[in-house]
Order: sequence, then structure tokens, then C-alpha cells
Amino acid sequence: MTGKYESAWREAKETPEAFWGKAAELIEWETPYDAVFTPAPAADYRWFAGGRLNTCFNAVDRHVRDGRADQTALIYDSPLTGSQQKLTYCELKDRVAMFAGALRACGVETGDRVVIYMPMVPETAIAMLACARIGAVHSVVFGGFAVAELAARIEDAKPKVVVAASCGLEPGRVVNYKPLLDAAIDQSAHKPDRCIILQRPQSTASMQEGRDIEWQQALEGVEPADCVPVDAGHPLYVLYTSGTTGRPKGVVRDNGGHAVALIWSMQNVYGCQPGETYWAASDVGWVVGHSYIVYGPLLNGSTTILYEGKPVGTPDAGAFWRVIAEHGVSTFFTAPTAIRAIRQQDPDASLLKQYDLSKLRTVFLAGERCDPPTLEWSREKIGVPVVDHWWQTETGWPIVANCVGLEQLPIKSGSPTRPVPGWTVAVVNEKGEDVPANATGAIVCRLPLPPGALNTLWHDDDRFRRDYLKRYAGCYQTGDAGYIDEDGYLFVMSRTDDVINTAGHRLSTGAMEEVVASHPAVAECAVVGVADALKGQVPVGLIVLKAGVEAKQGEIEREVIALVRDKIGPVAAFKTCQIVARLPKTRSGKILRKTIRAIIDAEPYQQPATIEDPAVLVELERLFRTRETA
Repeated sequence: MTGKYESAWREAKETPEAFWGKAAELIEWETPYDAVFTPAPAADYRWFAGGRLNTCFNAVDRHVRDGRADQTALIYDSPLTGSQQKLTYCELKDRVAMFAGALRACGVETGDRVVIYMPMVPETAIAMLACARIGAVHSVVFGGFAVAELAARIEDAKPKVVVAASCGLEPGRVVNYKPLLDAAIDQSAHKPDRCIILQRPQSTASMQEGRDIEWQQALEGVEPADCVPVDAGHPLYVLYTSGTTGRPKGVVRDNGGHAVALIWSMQNVYGCQPGETYWAASDVGWVVGHSYIVYGPLLNGSTTILYEGKPVGTPDAGAFWRVIAEHGVSTFFTAPTAIRAIRQQDPDASLLKQYDLSKLRTVFLAGERCDPPTLEWSREKIGVPVVDHWWQTETGWPIVANCVGLEQLPIKSGSPTRPVPGWTVAVVNEKGEDVPANATGAIVCRLPLPPGALNTLWHDDDRFRRDYLKRYAGCYQTGDAGYIDEDGYLFVMSRTDDVINTAGHRLSTGAMEEVVASHPAVAECAVVGVADALKGQVPVGLIVLKAGVEAKQGEIEREVIALVRDKIGPVAAFKTCQIVARLPKTRSGKILRKTIRAIIDAEPYQQPATIEDPAVLVELERLFRTRETA
């Protein structure tokens, strides 16, 4: 008997118009679309052409109209300020409409861009929704982003208005945003007409006369704005992701396909129903924050949480469990690196036992490859299904997942399970040919991509085709490598440039990390391929130990090396393992493997703009210079 997942996947593949037409009924359309799908060569196809809608209306107004006015829409929880705030759908609608009016008063109209440079506060979501309300295109830049990176985004997006806060908060320090914004505008050839500044009590920003206006002042005397219907293909937002050339790539998300894909995924991938509380412990500066802090939960009529804090240190490794218990979270989404940080500080999960997590049904992990030890620890300690799933900034929603809203498939540690309905995933060799089951290759997605995925880069169609479509005909190139097993389960092992060539053998650093992480003393790790005169490349492992672990000099390193030799074999040439206090990561939790590799190889590198703590790089440079000298 065919299960619900298999039936849905086959329907989406064989009759996509019927499948996505049914999903589109979850969205309210101002004007019906002419066709669910309009075919065209390459990626020129369109979803829901001719249809008109407003994303803000679907995420806010219709819930007020249909009986959810008094339901909590958004919970702001900030251990950094010691405060909480709850907004009902009615309150959210009123605040969004007023700020949309403020944008209008600043000259923003449909199609204009607005850059949002904000921390995790309710006003950030309000600004995003206000843009959607009037058909403006928002581009959120992670709060505290470096001057050059912010300037590049202002230069490319050419916003009429920038919305920013005076500051953001990190444990133990205040990050002043306004001086960074001023410097970025000075660097950019494009100058916004206005900057709307949310003054936070932790630090008050100086204002530039004639350009800057405070948030509350911007609201004075304005009329609330109504929702403006736009074409399904009209851009909702541009989200920049780093490019290999140093120039950021602006991923464009449309309104129609985005709304359909997100509401379908909330119910069918995540199994979250209207009225339930969904928490994605991410930041609105990343795609997870766009899709599953702001738009997905609100389109679904759920309650969403904006958390201004960390998994550890605000105040301790029980922070996430407190939020889940206190707000009755049913579906929780975080990054594997957050779980590893919690595990490193509290390996026995003693803090978790202090909280009632009885409403929690499922935990989803994404953002970086989830090693089996982290998955198994989470499942054992939390006591609910823990689901690894895989997607990207470009795709906007999951490519491969265990779709618990359809049916929960058996979990295989190390695999995000099987393709989500709408996605056709393959593993190919360098010639673009499908490889056999369990053989490693490049992971691609067959065209057409489903609704919600990017269909271009902002004002750069040529780069979009070159970076994503040119390498493998008829496919979207994900940039990841892995394999599909005999049951159709995908295993994402590494980025394609992290597959190393050791004496003619192609080896996955992800597979080695899986083995290293299985050592009982290891909290987290990274394995990178470094240059070797004899073998071409050899792997080097960096490991962070669990809190409280003590070992004699070289003991754990020798055990880890022996473990890799036993599990993978001498061919791996894994002979160097180094204990470090911490690993360099982005603010979203991704380990900066390319930067680690450059440091070990003594090559020049540019400090990533998204790095969480630059001091980690200094520590690594000192460590490996010391090793070379020795």
C-alpha cells in the first residue's frame, strides 16, 4: 500500500499542476491565476502567472477577518533585555498598517526597495510585513553586518529607505548599528532618501538632519496603508548570499509561489497546524528567519517566536528548553551547531529535565550537516522525533525532509530522508550522468524547480544561469555532494569543494567528521583537506571537547585518528587531529571550513563578513604557526 508521502511525491512529479493547484487553495488570491504552471526553456517557466495577491494580507489581515484577531501572532522573548512582548493578530495588523503608512510617507511605493538592518525585535518583522503590504521589495541585512558588506547591498539594491535600529545586543555587549550604517552609506554610490531609526534604550544613535527620522516620529500623523495586490511573480524580497567573486548574490523570491510553498510546508513538512506555536531559533537576517520566523508561521495562522538570545550563555544551556516550555512550542527548528553547543555545555542534559516539554512534538535541524551523534543525543535527551532536513537560501524551503505532516518515515542517522514533494533530486558524476546507489557525486535538482525557489538573481540573470544552471544541463546545481542509498534516502556529505583527492582517492570530509564526532569526548568537529606535496590533499581534524572532559596530552587525538583509520581505512590518510577551544563559525552557526583550510595552508584569506567571533581566527593562526615552528 502506498503511503501518504509516496502518493504526494508522485502526484507532485507526475501532475504538478493538479498538486500545486490544490496547495494554492490555501492562499487567498485577489485575482485568480491563468495557469498553475507555464512551461518555458531553462528557468524561464512561471508559477501562477496572471494571479494577483498580497502576502501581508494572507499572513495577517485574513486571520483577523476569519476569527484569529485575538490569537497571539508573535512572541518576542529577549533574555538579553529581560523582557517579553506578545502581539495578537489584530495588534500586528494595526502596527504593520501604520508602519506601511510611514513608508508611504517617506515616498516608498510598489516596487521600491527597502533595506532592513535590524536585530531580533518585533519591529523587524513589522517592517518586513509593511513592505509586503504595499508591494515594496525588502532586503534584510543581518544586524551588525560589516560596513563593506552592508554598503555592497545598499549599492546593489538601491533602496529608497533604510530601516535600522540604533543597536543590537550580544551577551555582555552592545553593538552600535548606526555608525556602521552611516559608514556604509558613505561608501555606497547610492544614497537612500530616508533612514528610519528605531532608538533602543541600550544605546541612542545620533541622527543626520534631513535624512534620518526616528521610528516613532515616522509614525506621527500617517494614515494606515491598505494591502496592495501584486502579480504572483512580483518580487517579495531580495536576500543576499555571499558569492565566490566577492560580490553578493541577491536571491529573488516572488510573492505567489513563495506563499503557496511556505503554507504547504508548514502543514505537510513540519506538521504544524493553525493556532499552534512554531519556533525557528534563527535570525531574520537569514533565509530561515524569512521563511519560518516571519512568513511561514503567519501565513499558516500559527504563533511565531522572535528570540533575542543564544542557545548557551543567556543565561545557560537550558535557554532553549525554557522558551519551549514557557510558550508551549509544538514544532522547534534550530541548527545542529546550536545543539552541539548545548551538548558541549550540558552533556547529560540536566538542565532540560527542569522544564516541561510535553507540548513539543518534533525538532527539526538544518543549516549545516547534522552528524549522527548530535542527532542521536538530541533524540535520546529530548524524547521526541528529531528530524534533519536540507535546504538552501536559494530554495527558500526544504528540498529533502522527513515530511511528518504527511507521514513520518523511518529515520536514518546522517540522512535528511527523502525529497519533499515538488523536488526531484539526483546525484551525478562530472559528466552529469546519474551515479549508482551509494556512489558519491554532485547533488542536483531537476528543473523545473517547485514554487518558492529562486528563479533569478537581482538584476543579474546571466550570473544566475552561470552559477546554478550551466554546469549540469536541465538541473539546478546545489553545490553539495553526497549520495542516495538503495531506499532513496539522500546523504549530504559536504560541499562539492570539500570532497578531497588523496593520492587519487576521492574522499568526503563529511564522512570523516561523522566518525570523529562519534568519539565520546568530542562535542563538535571539523575536517578539512589541506595541501600535501606527496598525496595532493590530506585531511586535518579540529575537535572541541565536551565540558569537563580531561585527557592526557595527545591521548584523545590518537584515539580519534585510530577511530578514523578503523572506520574508513588507511586510505583516508587521517593523521593530524588538533584539540581547539572553539571553531570559527558564521552567526548562523555554519563552520567556516574554507577559512580553516586557508589558515592551515598558510594562504591569504578574507575574514568572512558573517563570522561570529573574529578572535577565533587569531587563535587558529597562532596555533598552526606554533605547530609549523615546532
